[in-house]
Amino acid sequence: MNKQNYEVMQVEGGSHVKMWTKGVPVEESARAQLANTARMPFIYKHIAVMPDVHLGKGSTIGSVVPTLGAIIPAAVGVDIGCGMMAAKTTLIANDLPDSLSALRSAIERAIPHGMSPKTRGFRGRDQGSWHTPPSAVDAAWATLKDGFDALCEKNPRLRQSNNHRHLGTLGSGNHFVEVYLDEAGFVWFMLHSGSRGVGNTIGTFFIELAKEDMRRHFINPPDQDLAYLAEGTEHYADYVEAVGWAQEFARKNREVMMVNLIAAVRTVIAKPFETHVEAVNCHHNYVQKERHFGQDVMVTRKGAVSAKSGELGIIPGSMGAKSFIVRGKGNPDSFDSCSHGAGRTMSRAEAKRRFTVADHVLATEGVECRKDADVVDEIPMAYKDIDAVMHAQRDLVEVVHTLKQIVCVKG
Repeated sequence: MNKQNYEVMQVEGGSHVKMWTKGVPVEESARAQLANTARMPFIYKHIAVMPDVHLGKGSTIGSVVPTLGAIIPAAVGVDIGCGMMAAKTTLIANDLPDSLSALRSAIERAIPHGMSPKTRGFRGRDQGSWHTPPSAVDAAWATLKDGFDALCEKNPRLRQSNNHRHLGTLGSGNHFVEVYLDEAGFVWFMLHSGSRGVGNTIGTFFIELAKEDMRRHFINPPDQDLAYLAEGTEHYADYVEAVGWAQEFARKNREVMMVNLIAAVRTVIAKPFETHVEAVNCHHNYVQKERHFGQDVMVTRKGAVSAKSGELGIIPGSMGAKSFIVRGKGNPDSFDSCSHGAGRTMSRAEAKRRFTVADHVLATEGVECRKDADVVDEIPMAYKDIDAVMHAQRDLVEVVHTLKQIVCVKG
């Protein structure tokens, strides 16, 4: 393994930062944010930075933050458990209809998404939740309800979140449902979403509790969004319980959507097909206890994927770009991690200022997707070059499948 594939950023008064960013631009604001995080006194060993790194709230997206004795809720974020799921099918390219429009429409009807009131399951502009959840959603919620009720007994404010009606829904922004072809011509399904409204409520609630703790104890972190919860405190234990539940919600959310996606495709493609066991379901915004360098630590991956030796993961490109199914190499310096995508190079507002609908149409040529002003912020040019991102982390993962997008549903 090439130990020199990363660069080291020394941080005065803090831990050092190992960055797998060779050949990939990193904004100065992201470097400054990484330095702030590295100065927190409970960082374990070093921070690992993935090639898709960019500015985030509190800490950068595309970073792995190992800690001893504390957790930074804003480093986990408010889309707790956000991640990817992909499944290979027995369908091949020739099994697809000549026009993919009907396929996209069927998926849009089957999975509530975005804010459009036109999609089945919506009631007004309510962030794409179910009006009346179907039986499969009810069954999935039944496995989560007891845990949610226990959280609400301690923190009644969580009861007001959108939870049951968001299970099995996509959301908006960079969340998506996509259909791909791999290098052998097999059809894959992929989707990207997380814990939706309830995860947002949990994340926001505990970020504010952490800030209150900082004020109460006269602690001034270099950024208020680096407010932390100390191990051994009530809020720490409650957060670990809540974030674990939200991560399970996110996983089930993707599973429910995948079932509905497959069912939707069957209404358009008459040929019987199955999905292979190569299905992957992985988080990229989460925290969990792991063992590294002989020590049990809490590892926060904010826009990063677990890449233990032999472990399968998903690294998507932007709209119209390639995506990858990868196998982890278990690089200890990265805390067994890899990137979660290409990573943005500009804000959504900047992308909408700089690019037009015509630019977006040209950039997504050959992909059946929305081509209107509301999705211009997801134009491929707003993201880093996925090939450069993959090359920068060649000692973290190996490519198992290269996928070419042909259908994309955005919120």
